[in-house]
Parts: sequence; structure tokens; C-alpha cells
Amino acid sequence: MNFTDLGISPALVRALDKEGITTPMPIQAEALPTLLEGSDAYVSAQTGTGKTLAYLLPIFQKIDPAIPNAQAIVLAPTHELASQIHQQALRLAQNSGMPIKSLLLIGGASTKRQLEKLKKKPPLVIGSSGRILELIRSKKLKVPKVGTVVIDEADRMLFGESAQTVDEILKTLPLRPQLVFASATVQPESFATAGELAPEMKHLAAAANQVNADIQHLCFYAEERSKADLLRKLIRATEPKRAIVFVHRNKDAELVASKMHHYGISVADIHGTHGKLARKKAMDDIRSGKVSILIASDVAARGLDIKGVTHIFNYDVPSSSKDYLHRVGRCGRAGEQGYALSLMTEQEGRLAARYEKELGIQMIEAEIHQGQIFAAEE
Repeated sequence: MNFTDLGISPALVRALDKEGITTPMPIQAEALPTLLEGSDAYVSAQTGTGKTLAYLLPIFQKIDPAIPNAQAIVLAPTHELASQIHQQALRLAQNSGMPIKSLLLIGGASTKRQLEKLKKKPPLVIGSSGRILELIRSKKLKVPKVGTVVIDEADRMLFGESAQTVDEILKTLPLRPQLVFASATVQPESFATAGELAPEMKHLAAAANQVNADIQHLCFYAEERSKADLLRKLIRATEPKRAIVFVHRNKDAELVASKMHHYGISVADIHGTHGKLARKKAMDDIRSGKVSILIASDVAARGLDIKGVTHIFNYDVPSSSKDYLHRVGRCGRAGEQGYALSLMTEQEGRLAARYEKELGIQMIEAEIHQGQIFAAEE
């Protein structure tokens, strides 16, 4: 099945082709028909499997450029994710030749500049819920024609204060919009909230625990105090084109980054205590190729979509197979080979067996000697 079979217009099919996207991902094949018909839906699939395009394509197809008003709103929990979605929308518009403008509305950016751009009445608005609600209330953002609202990372957006802000935005809309919730995970509380907002929503999900066959899974054993040195050796041996090193805690991201700098390895790091400017610089550095290694805490990495990742290093090993799947799913995309290297203590070794059993993968125990990686049994 191709995008044309799923009902996508020729202009958008050409746009996808220019990005090298010719075959729908499983979640796209599952979601596109439902979203194109205007039904409410909760779209769940792991990070990097095509959820953004699954909702952007129907939005582009429904927008009428002749209507000088916002017609769709996409809400995201972080400025980084909102910016990623906006960039994808810009590429779709440029590659398709469709006269559809999108506007990024986030806090921390120049309000004056955003207001100037709002005067051009873009049909697609993407941003943080707080800034968008503020602009709606001040009547700077006109919403009488909004027919679609997407809540991305719904498991975060529909929890606590964010859920209240989303609800207030929906109450300002004179039309009852199509509601689309997108998330890598399905949390019971957030899913229940989505059900209250859209009682007839359909739950659209990609196959559970679907592991990319193009990823090779390796595990290396080391004592905790030796992990930094092991990571150094693995980075030197693999020379990754682009890699993400995962740690559990914010302070560990800083510590590991400091050790890599000490070893002469250039890295960027992001974590929960980073300010917006520091986070933006780190992301710009990894995307531009200024650095090839990004060290990220679990919390800071939520929603990250970085193209061209070849290696994932699990410096701290996730305790659940689901979290392992989310991490390693960021490499080996678009048919490219990916490598997931996990640094484990003897006590953590049981997790390798869990991943194998629950995900149906092979975890190859490996060692490194004189800059070369070998399977342990060799």
C-alpha cells in the first residue's frame, strides 16, 4: 500500500518523495484513513515512527488556502518539539508547492514578531499551549475557522495544569474541531482525559513492541565506575556519524559530558535543568554536525526527533523493555543500519534476557580489545 492508496493528494505524495519517503510507516497506514475522514483519534506509536506526518498530511489536505484564518492548531509540550513539527510543516509546504503557511508560537520568543506574523493569518498554528491560549484570549489569534486540534505528546499534555490549559483552548473554539491525540506511550489517566474530550475517538496504534530489524543490539559488561572509560573506547572504535548517549538523571548527563570532554571527545548534552538557550545550542550543534554525540537524560529526550542517528549508547540501562524500545528506535531509520550498545553491570545483565524475551531481539554480548569490538564468545 502506498500514500496514494491511502488517499493522499498527488502534491503531497511528490513532497514526500522529495524527502525519500515512498512507503507509509505502519502507524501512517493505520491512521491516515481515519484522520482524513475527520474522526477523532488517539494515535500511539513509538518515537520516530512517523506520527507527525500521520496528522500533518490530513491537515494539509483539509486546509483551504482561500480562507484567511487559522484552520488547524498543533499543541506540543516543549518548544523543541513544537519547532520540530513546524520545520516538518515548512518542508511539506515547500516540497508540495502548496500555499500553506505555518506559524510557530512559543513562549520565550519575540511576542512582537509573532504578532506581526499573525497579521498574515497563517492557516496552521503550532506551539505551546500557554502562548496560544494567551493570544486567543487577547484576540490576536482568531479561531472561528479552526477545524482540527492536535495534542502531541498527549500523555504529558493531558496531565495536571497542561490538561486545564488544553481544555480552556478548546472552550474558546466556536466550532467543535476534530481532535487528534498523539503519543509514544498510553498513560491511563491521560487516555481517560482524552476520552472525556472526545468520547467517540478511535485508538490507532502501531503493532506493539515492533523492533526495527535494521538495528543490531550489543551489550558490554563493566563495573559502574568503569563505564565512562568503556564509553570512550566504544565511541573511538565505532566513530558514529551521529549518536545519542542515554543516562537516567540530569546530573549524570553533565558528569558524563564532562568526562568525555576530558577524554578529548566533543559532545553536547541536554537535561531537565538546562535553560532554553543551552538546550537550543546543543540541538543546533548535533543537527549541524558540529558535534556528533548528544548525551541526554531520559526526561530531556522525550519527543526528540534527530535524523541520521546511527548509534544509541545506553550508559544507564532502562529497566523496562518499552523504554529500551523507545530509546533504540531513534537509530536505524529509513533502511539504514543502526547500532544499540548497552553498558551493563553484572547485576544489570538480567535485563538483556528480558529485552530478548519481551522484544524478540538478540542481545549480543561483546567485548572491546585494542580498539576492536568482538563477540564475547570469540
